[in-house]
Formats: sequence, structure tokens, C-alpha cells
Amino acid sequence: MPEVFPRLFSPTKLAGYSLNNRIAMAPLTRQMAEPDGTPTDEMAAYYARRARGGCGLIITEGTYEEDRLGCRAYLSQPGIANARHVAGWRKVTDRVHARGGRIFIQLWHVGRVSHTSLQPNNGAPVAPSAIRANGKTFVGGKFTDISEPRALELAEIPGIIESFKRGTANALAAGFDGVEIHGANGYLLEQFLQSRTNLRTDQYGGSIENRARLLLAITQAVIAVWGSNRVGVRLSPYGVANGSGEADPMPLYSHVIKALDPLGLAYLHFIEPRSSGAGRAEVNHQNVPSAMVLFRPMWRGVLISAGGFTGETAEAAIAAGHVDAIAFGRIFISNPDLPRRLQHGFPLTPYNRATFYGGEEVGYTDYPVHDELQRV
Repeated sequence: MPEVFPRLFSPTKLAGYSLNNRIAMAPLTRQMAEPDGTPTDEMAAYYARRARGGCGLIITEGTYEEDRLGCRAYLSQPGIANARHVAGWRKVTDRVHARGGRIFIQLWHVGRVSHTSLQPNNGAPVAPSAIRANGKTFVGGKFTDISEPRALELAEIPGIIESFKRGTANALAAGFDGVEIHGANGYLLEQFLQSRTNLRTDQYGGSIENRARLLLAITQAVIAVWGSNRVGVRLSPYGVANGSGEADPMPLYSHVIKALDPLGLAYLHFIEPRSSGAGRAEVNHQNVPSAMVLFRPMWRGVLISAGGFTGETAEAAIAAGHVDAIAFGRIFISNPDLPRRLQHGFPLTPYNRATFYGGEEVGYTDYPVHDELQRV
């Protein structure tokens, strides 16, 4: 059978690695870790199946880097904060590598998108400013209103930077191929970036330069651990997740991208606005800007884009030079061999949103590959 989408399936280089195709698995929150954040054997099987299915680059679900700072948004969200976490992730990376895959870990701090029950001593979640998000988090087996946050003290911010640095060192020890810094979807770093959520009057608030200071400082701290070509950054310039949204994103994100460009990062990763919303509902926003088109001229390195792509639109985006690789999200849940299916024009298995978060095998490791369907 002839191959489909030749540009999508052309080889490329990323972080010094040779990849057979330009398909990435986007970060996907699944809440399948142990309650203490330790990755499970089921998680190792889940990621290994995507590597075996031909994925060029896997980017893990958002992973918290420090227990004591209250980085989590959900129970059973994985961590990379201690030796137990490192050992659990090592099982994942070993199995992915055994199947020829490459895997980056996404580091995040959720900031105000949390609940007091997930915080040390049941305290308030932290944020740049004490502005409550209009949204929910998942605790006690149900979605619950996000708690009122408190503003981070200036003296606490160096600890946030240090936590990303320690998380990166732990990721290196766990056998990952690199790290992605989560600066999107209304979580802490985007909360600092955007004027809607950052009303600070110190050196981390006010001007665009000040609001970008934390993201850039964390990026430099992570680079100091691992080197710039093993570090990616994810942004959602026109996103509207978790109460985010900048009235005019162009000045802010132009500054951020131009500041990141000289650093020699592994990649920059956009979430296209048509699919913004942090994955909790089916969305397909119309008549919205394209982040990859608008910001590509400012970025000389590898650019990945995610958000509602099909094989056809992925091929077209690469052919036009807008992007170097495409990250697929929800459709990877139900198609562990998604690259092979796209390459050969095989039909895709629809996903079941009701099984996205938590649970056991159903909707996690039980989706068949195409060859298994043919034997039924």
C-alpha cells in the first residue's frame, strides 16, 4: 500500500536525535499515577505502545516537580519530585527506549488551578495575584470548584525557579530525553505572563518584560541543568483555558518568542487557538488566528504545533513551512498506532471521552492497534 502524507513521514532532527517522522504525541492528562504521584506499570505500558506504534516524539502528561509547593491540579497526577517518582518514570523511559521511541517530560506548576485539598496543610493555591479562576479541578472522585488562591510572596519565587531545576535533574536521572516547560493553558507560568491574571507591582508584574521574567528565568535554570537542546517550551498565545486570555497577545508573545529564540532550544510548541480549552470538552473554535503562521517568522528553531490537526492539515502545514512537526492529542488515546494508521490510510478508532481521566485499563491500555482489529 502506498504511503500517505510524505512530508509528515519524512525524517527530521530534534534535540540531536534522528526521528523517522514528524509526529509527536501531545501531553495528555490521564490521572493514572498512584495517589502519591508515582507512575505505574500501566503508564509504562501506555507510553510504550505509542512508541511501538511509530511515534517520533512522545511528550508526557503534565508532571509536577515539587510536592511542598502544591504544584498539582489533580489527584493521581504524576510527579517527578522524589526518588520514588524517578524510579517509576524510569520504567516508562526504559520501555519507550526499548521500542525505539524518544520521550520528553512536561514539567508544570498549575498555580491557581488547584484546590486546597491538594495543597500542603490545606493552604490556598498560589498565583501571581489573588484572582480566582472560574473552573474546576478533579478531587474526591468528582470535578470541584477551584479554590481561591493567594499571591506568591516575592521571596517565594526563587523557590519556584529552583523546583523546575530540581525537577529537570530528576527527569535526567529518570532517563528522559528532554523536558518541556509548560507555559500554556492558564497554568502558573501563563498566569504570570498575562495581564488578566498578573496584577503584581514588583519585578514580576506590570510591563511585558516583567511578566515574562519568570518563564525566561525558569527556562535558563532548566538549560543550566541539561543544555538548551534538550529543553522545549509550550505556549498558547490565543488560548482561553482555565480563565486565561490576553486582550492583545501579539506584543506579549512576540517578546517571549524573540527572547527564547537565541537560546537554541530543542523546540517551541504551540497550542493552536481552535482547540484551546485544556482538553475538557470538544471544541473547534472558528475564525481564530493561527499561532504557527503568526509567530513562525520570529522563530528560527524547530516548531511543533498541536490542536485539532488531521493527517491532511498536518501535511499541508509542514508543506507550507509553517511548522516542522505536528503533535496529535486525543486521537492518540484511542489509536496507539496512530502514525502507522495515518501513513497507510487505515481508519481511526474514535475515543471515548468518559474514560479520559482516572479509572483502570478501560480507555487506557485496551485500545487495539489496527492489526488486532483485522484479526477480530
